[in-house]
Amino acid sequence: MNMSENQETPSIIKMIASFTKETAKWIANGAQVVSETAYTKRLGTCLSCPKLIYKSMRCSACGCKLENKAKWKTAECPEGKWPKE
Repeated sequence: MNMSENQETPSIIKMIASFTKETAKWIANGAQVVSETAYTKRLGTCLSCPKLIYKSMRCSACGCKLENKAKWKTAECPEGKWPKE
C-alpha cells in the first residue's frame, strides 16, 4: 500500500474543473453507480497506485476523493487503471 505524504493535490482550479466534468457526465448518464465488486476493485487499484494521497484518499492526478469517484459508473481513472464498466 502506498502511503506517500509527499504527494500534493492539483490546484483548486483543476480540482473544480475535474469534479465539475465528472459530475456533469455522471448526472447526464443517469447518476448510475458501479456494483459493490467493481467499487472494491477500483479502490484496490487506487490503494496500490503511486498517485494516491492515502491520508485524504485523494488522487494526486485529478484531486478527486476516491471513495466518491470510484462509485460513479461514468468516472474514469486519470491514469487509465480502472476497467471500463
